[in-house]
Amino acid sequence: MSEHPLLTVEALACERDDRLLFRDLAFTARGGDIWQVAGPNGAGKTTLLRILAGLFGFYEGTLSWHQDLVLRQAMLYLGHRPGLREELSPLENLTWLSALHGQRDDNALLAALAAVGLAGFEDLPVAHLSAGQKRRVALARLWLPGKPIWILDEPFTAIDAEGIALVEQRLRHHAEQGGLVIYTSHHRLAADTRQILLGRGAARVQP
Repeated sequence: MSEHPLLTVEALACERDDRLLFRDLAFTARGGDIWQVAGPNGAGKTTLLRILAGLFGFYEGTLSWHQDLVLRQAMLYLGHRPGLREELSPLENLTWLSALHGQRDDNALLAALAAVGLAGFEDLPVAHLSAGQKRRVALARLWLPGKPIWILDEPFTAIDAEGIALVEQRLRHHAEQGGLVIYTSHHRLAADTRQILLGRGAARVQP
């Protein structure tokens, strides 16, 4: 774990549609941390991730990323939907997504798809893939280099037990290498995973 915080959150609160999602949320995240955001459906888990990723600006409180970070270059955000173009192949989707961040390494893209079990499916239109395979295409970005901060919304959705074990191993490896993982799920990675528990308008940090 890094001694220097990557993210500091103080007195964070959010209300949507005249409903308080959470308030008084405070925590500090460092490289090497894995944070799970948990709670019932509608508690504000996705909203919190979007706030942390800079995609939702309607909140109160303070959210400070480390001053040396350039978030666009440092952060990988994966939403709960795969976010793929159905008419494109897995390789074309990854190529397009990587180009958005100024990255392009065909060998790395092919290796990432192989890592998630999609060798041989690189050029098949995404529309022809199963829901689990589509999710694996999106998750293949976890095997691409250069993003120390991962913010992941329901990364275990639609994948089988083998895929869950594969993603678990990858998240732990990323943290061991000094990366930061913040993810939503009902699935806790390990006993040392820190938790942010949301529900009934409250927020609680579980060490």
